[in-house]
Amino acid sequence: MQLEFVPVEEFYFALTLSVKTLDEIANPELLEQVRSRLAEKFGQPSTIAPSRQNFNYVFRANNSDSRLLPQEPLIVSIADWQDKLRLSSDYGWVLDAERKPVRSEQFEQRDEFAKELRSHLQDWLGVQF
Repeated sequence: MQLEFVPVEEFYFALTLSVKTLDEIANPELLEQVRSRLAEKFGQPSTIAPSRQNFNYVFRANNSDSRLLPQEPLIVSIADWQDKLRLSSDYGWVLDAERKPVRSEQFEQRDEFAKELRSHLQDWLGVQF
């Protein structure tokens, strides 16, 4: 898996309505490690939201050796949401003709994709989930 950072200037164009939560992890130490490593690598987050979300780094997940990744890039979001580390993606979702999110053929593999993403982030950021 290869993650391509989406800077704040492109943020709204990158996100789709079908980005949904994959996992939420309530671990303040992990949250701070991830925030710190992402800030070191990319500087400013893709967006800074109001209220209790302190950061949101958005990436395009490009196809590599993974059998789970489709040909088109996916969106992956790594965020601090109400003091939890939230991983989100549009994996398993597509927009229909009315731009409403509907489940795709890959929906049943979301848990497997979430595990692969956590494993990739562990190696890439040097953190333990």
